[in-house]
Amino acid sequence: MPLTFDAPAVLAVLVLGTLYVRAARRRDWPPGRTVAFLAGLVTIVLVTCSPLAVYDTTFFWVRAVQTTTLLMVTPLLLALGSPIRLLLDTVGARWLRQHGRGKVARALTFPPVVTLALVVPVLVLYLTPLYDLTLRSPVADGLVRLALVLAGFTYFWTRLGLDPTPRNDPHLVSVWIAFTEVIFDGALGLVLWLGPLLAPAHYAAAHPGRGPDPRTDQIIGAGVLWIGGDVAGLPFVVALFVRWARDDERRAKQIDVQLDEEAASGAASTSGLWWENDPALAERFRERG
Repeated sequence: MPLTFDAPAVLAVLVLGTLYVRAARRRDWPPGRTVAFLAGLVTIVLVTCSPLAVYDTTFFWVRAVQTTTLLMVTPLLLALGSPIRLLLDTVGARWLRQHGRGKVARALTFPPVVTLALVVPVLVLYLTPLYDLTLRSPVADGLVRLALVLAGFTYFWTRLGLDPTPRNDPHLVSVWIAFTEVIFDGALGLVLWLGPLLAPAHYAAAHPGRGPDPRTDQIIGAGVLWIGGDVAGLPFVVALFVRWARDDERRAKQIDVQLDEEAASGAASTSGLWWENDPALAERFRERG
């Protein structure tokens, strides 16, 4: 099985993995988060050093697998590792604590902005001459890969809410953003499926004489970007609903404790109307009254 070696990617993975593990050992850090973060780093190695990297300039569908992995799979696993929380717990990051909820940070993580950060890089990559450049320039290719990981991480970091974020948007917002991403995946897949061939001269020269022809190759790649992107996003949707349910359960317990304390102190309402006894709704009814 042919392999290759991407020195910058491997070096980055080793540095990040070492720093994360050392920081986690100093804290009572959940093992599951460590496993998730390290798994995310492993996916980077697979994309850059496995047969996927050997044939990424030969077949379009291989490049599509790399893009889907770096945009959807790798960032999700890294975000599940809560690296920002670990960073804050380890080194303090005073500047980050001071400015992490400032106006600029909140604007950059505004839901429509986060949505654009996820979908625009892929659209620019495949619908502009940038794609052809990445096939010819290792530097441009490396920068695009880095941009994909950062864009995906920004999305999952702000939507999962495992790490501190500048904004506390409702979970329903994350659901709508995920739905929007599905629409863009489908639109891009259709364009690549029915549209002209990308970098036709390059793939005609690089074709090894076996495997799918360039048109079939691009159709397969379009399917990977469309269906593969949606499938890769399913774990995120599951994690989102799990966190949503846990937050609702936690909030319900807090309300029950508050009601019990009010009842014990004799401050609870005796109207018998449950919504007037709910601390989350009582103030609203008082304002209307």
